[in-house]
Amino acid sequence: MENPQPVLFDPELVRRYDRSGPRYTSYPTARQFHAPFDPDHYRDEVARSNDDPIPSDLSLYLHLPFCNSPCFYCGCNRIISRDPDSLARYLQRLLHEAELQGALFDRDRPVRQLHLGGGTPTQFNDDQLRMLWHGLHSHFRFASRVEASIEVDPRGVTPARMGALAELGFTRVSFGIQDLDPEVQEAVNRRQDRQHCLDVIAAAQAAGFESVAVDLIYGLPRQNVQGWNATLDAMIAAKPGRVAVYGYAHMPAQFKAQRQIKDAELPDAAARLELLKAAVDRLTGAGYEHIGMDHFALPEDSLMKARRQGLLQRNFQGYSTLAGLDLVGLGVSAIGHVGRVYAQNAKTLDAYYGPLDQGRLPITAGLVMSDDDLVRADIINRLMCYGELRYADIERRHGVHFPDYFARELRRLEPLGADGLVVMEAEGVRVTPKGRFLLRSVAMQFDAYLPGPETPRFSRVI
Repeated sequence: MENPQPVLFDPELVRRYDRSGPRYTSYPTARQFHAPFDPDHYRDEVARSNDDPIPSDLSLYLHLPFCNSPCFYCGCNRIISRDPDSLARYLQRLLHEAELQGALFDRDRPVRQLHLGGGTPTQFNDDQLRMLWHGLHSHFRFASRVEASIEVDPRGVTPARMGALAELGFTRVSFGIQDLDPEVQEAVNRRQDRQHCLDVIAAAQAAGFESVAVDLIYGLPRQNVQGWNATLDAMIAAKPGRVAVYGYAHMPAQFKAQRQIKDAELPDAAARLELLKAAVDRLTGAGYEHIGMDHFALPEDSLMKARRQGLLQRNFQGYSTLAGLDLVGLGVSAIGHVGRVYAQNAKTLDAYYGPLDQGRLPITAGLVMSDDDLVRADIINRLMCYGELRYADIERRHGVHFPDYFARELRRLEPLGADGLVVMEAEGVRVTPKGRFLLRSVAMQFDAYLPGPETPRFSRVI
């Protein structure tokens, strides 16, 4: 795959297309999952995939939901608790689930990728993480080389702990920085010391992590360009390999913690665009390349290497390397994806613990993909990751005649072509440099579930 084209940020175009839509960390999206969902669908698909001539290797995602205090912007499934016994009980159940899941997969299917997300995974201490690490290795066969990543709240770790995490086996770390402006931090209940954040980033780099990433959020209350630029400049000076710049999605009706945020303190649409443009200008000016949507990476980062090698993917962790792995989800609300089946665990602790205590998988929702889902998922992933679509590739892989099968979708793309988001050619569709910020808008044209009479509310595209 070629490197991304130069970034062309067109504020007026972005403003016109800034509407609600999926982020496409999966297709179909989790909004389409059915509940109740029979775990036998998942077990049967795992058994079928074991019999594939060349079965897929595995990726493990573990959801560790506990946090010390709520961040008001957060829309994640998290549990506010400082009770060490709660963490111990959860770890016990998590390892039991790993035992049940590991027994389903043949031992010739090694784990090549591991991701710990939250919540705050580092709320678990080093001994607990070591216990988890060794437990996973006893229930799954791990490849000799594994990409192992962990999400870190810089407030809860010391620089010395970054060395301990690297020694345990983690190769990639992602820091939730969001914004270094004290006024913004106060508004979202996430106070963190600027220098401490920079120190733990530097410590991770010194510890030898293969990839260090930071997450920022624009559109938060009390943000202004001056303070935001100071945060961007500090991150550029720290030089993480990846920077994700997410747009805050204010949905207080859906996420209770967001009701603590004052609407009057939120930047308006014009100010949000100004904040985003500042991030684009500063990051690309410092040598970061625009992967797509909200992700930037230095040319030598593994994410850029994966893009050049055709191994980039969209999944529940956003942009990720090592496409083609079957995903095993462990923990409360975690989502797995094996072959045609998506399977999601129960979303509350009681509902998660109950089946496990009876020796059953805690799967409560999911979906069996149709042939139509499979071809559309392939198209959307190609657009989101590479910004291009070659009809012959889809026809060869899925046995459809693209111009006929997607005649309606191609007509829907024509206005986007007229606006300069895409170039429509005889061989396929190519997203333009200024269309890369609107990949969601392009992908939405191939979403069979949109629009619907009861389409749920998604976050805005920008």
